[in-house]
Amino acid sequence: MLRRNLLHARRYPSLTLNLLLTPIMLLLLFVYVFGDTMSAGIGGGGPDRTEYIAYIVPGLLLMTIGSTVIGTAVSVSTDMTEGIIARFRTMAIHRGSVLVGHVVGSVLQSVMSVVLVGAVAVAIGFRSTDAGVLEWLAAFGLLVLFALALTWIAVGMGLVSPNAEAASNNAMPLILLPLISSAFVPVDALPGWLRPIAEYQPFTPAIETLRGLLLGSEIGRNGWLAVAWCLGLAVLGYFWSTSTFNRDPK
Repeated sequence: MLRRNLLHARRYPSLTLNLLLTPIMLLLLFVYVFGDTMSAGIGGGGPDRTEYIAYIVPGLLLMTIGSTVIGTAVSVSTDMTEGIIARFRTMAIHRGSVLVGHVVGSVLQSVMSVVLVGAVAVAIGFRSTDAGVLEWLAAFGLLVLFALALTWIAVGMGLVSPNAEAASNNAMPLILLPLISSAFVPVDALPGWLRPIAEYQPFTPAIETLRGLLLGSEIGRNGWLAVAWCLGLAVLGYFWSTSTFNRDPK
């Protein structure tokens, strides 16, 4: 099942590329259009986009994961509506292998997408001089755990969607939530009515933890909050997906 999903991603790369281009275009837009002004505000000095590149890259890496798993929701919904799942149910295979293949394939695609976006960030000036081997390993572990959590949620969204278009629309919050987090500006800079939304969601603590690991900033309680969000979403998505998938078709 993993091989099947990876072959689908290779044969139909347009969906993955379209979702991957979103964080890359946002990275280039915010760095080269708003970078000097935003760096002056964040760094407290003269206009220099280096400060802002360092600030937004952690958020965009996590946004890349949110973008990539939308493809998983679409893929799962397509399988459910085109009849292949009904055929799988009649075959001597473990039911869970269908979902696990989607999840593992999506996590691998998310990691590859993060590496590509990270390479673009390095090419335009991002540097992580304060991170050692342990910090890099912890950052990689956080990214994989976050990808696993969002993938299970995306699988559940795909299972309950009547078609691929609905699955794509249902998964859109996975891209919109980073826009109202600390990815682009500090939470303190947001309007008062918007701050609770930015603070009490999974992306903000994960972004602040990744930012602390890569840039040496203060992590505080964001570390355990990010892990708690990831574990909670993974468990929720797993039970939601498996219970939905195991229901007898109507």
